[in-house]
Amino acid sequence: MSGDCDFGLIGLAVMGENLALNVESRGYKVAVYNRTTSKVDALMEGRAKGKNFVGCHSIEEFVKSVKRPRRLMMLVKAGPAVDALIEQLLPHCEPGDIIIDGGNEYYVHTERRTKQVEEAGMLYVGCGVSGGEEGALKGPSLMPGGSAEAWPHIKEMFQSIAAKVGPNNDIPCCEWLGAGGAGNYVKMVHNGIEYGDMQLICEAYQLLKELGGLSNDELYDVFDEWNRGDLQSYLIEISRDIFSVKDDQGGDGYLVDKIMDVAGAKGTGKWMSQLALDLGVPSTLVTTAVFARGLSAQKEARTRASKTLNGPAESSNPEMRAIAQSLVGDRAEFVEAVRQALYASKIVSYAQGFVQLQAASAEHNWGLDYGAAALLWRGGCIIRAQFLDRIKEAFDADPNLENLLLAKYFEDAVENAQEKWRKVVAIASIMGIPVPAFSTALCYYDGYRMERLPANMLQAQRDYFGAHTYQRVDKEGTFHSEWIQLRKEPKA
Repeated sequence: MSGDCDFGLIGLAVMGENLALNVESRGYKVAVYNRTTSKVDALMEGRAKGKNFVGCHSIEEFVKSVKRPRRLMMLVKAGPAVDALIEQLLPHCEPGDIIIDGGNEYYVHTERRTKQVEEAGMLYVGCGVSGGEEGALKGPSLMPGGSAEAWPHIKEMFQSIAAKVGPNNDIPCCEWLGAGGAGNYVKMVHNGIEYGDMQLICEAYQLLKELGGLSNDELYDVFDEWNRGDLQSYLIEISRDIFSVKDDQGGDGYLVDKIMDVAGAKGTGKWMSQLALDLGVPSTLVTTAVFARGLSAQKEARTRASKTLNGPAESSNPEMRAIAQSLVGDRAEFVEAVRQALYASKIVSYAQGFVQLQAASAEHNWGLDYGAAALLWRGGCIIRAQFLDRIKEAFDADPNLENLLLAKYFEDAVENAQEKWRKVVAIASIMGIPVPAFSTALCYYDGYRMERLPANMLQAQRDYFGAHTYQRVDKEGTFHSEWIQLRKEPKA
């Protein structure tokens, strides 16, 4: 027996409530449930009043309220809570029903749950949801994967509630990504790129504020201009807005200047970094961004160190200070240099993200469509940006593109920015301003473009102390040398 609701949603925190309202607004009847049933009642008497909702006070009632094949979505905290909820749902579901997890879940758990639910006769979807509260209500980016048989049953609904892009605003930021944990993996890489983007923006902010001497009003104008060009993106837009907000808690000045410089994290950046290590791909931007947040959290240690450790800005050497200040040069020129460094570094960040997606897709046989993945991020999500269209164009032109840096548009963009990018990193180093993401991006670019790296020395060291062998540039095969016997004897 089933009811007449088109969709069911469990978990009425802000994201869940907003997504339920989004679904209902597209003409669907929605059943809602929350473990704390007072939240159900509050929604039914509040934002859902007079709308096409059914409020439920038990799992059994919730499942029975939805027509078959049931589309039941969970928006609860990732981890054990999801497993517990699946165990509660399964006894009330029937073959063909679809359980959907919309949380930020580790893809391995989604692989396991897909197998578990399919063995019970039902279907499972792990769907990344990006866009925050506003996106959930007005149109998020949706990244579904799992049981392929589920897609025809959820496609129309999910694409109707997703953000839309394109010349006619009719291309949904939602497409099927692949089996098992493919959707959650793509969402994780999205979040990892987000980590890198945010760190890069923070470094640009510090450079402009501390070396360029820009006020918050001037920073607002700079970011507003940037948001009208190649850097146009959601994160640049909100960064611009932040510079305009005055203290709302009784203090003077701007709110951003009153916020403690300690960054939080929920773990998805760390996951991407760890999985990059497992795959052997150098996703250095996200790893650097994760470590930058970790260093920010050591606030008390940094405060103590600041009273002891000196940098060039505190140096009594006037010649060093004069050289650094001359390098900054004209303020407008410096702002433009930072913009170009930010853009080039951002390209590297996305390039690394797609290299990792390619490696993961090959490892798990997902067959990811990288152009489609880029389009999913074009609207509704946190890393939505103008140049994602260029990424789709690059993969449409060459589905086997090895690295975005090799696509003509990005190759030219980085080449044009290279001189000022290097200047910014050099100035920051001379002045003692940490720019770990800018410099990491540049090091990756330089390493990737070099035919020969010093790893020959590394491999010689490994063979010397551990007989790990090596390959040669002039002969085929694997070799080992007796280095101690062949070495030159040191002087006594």
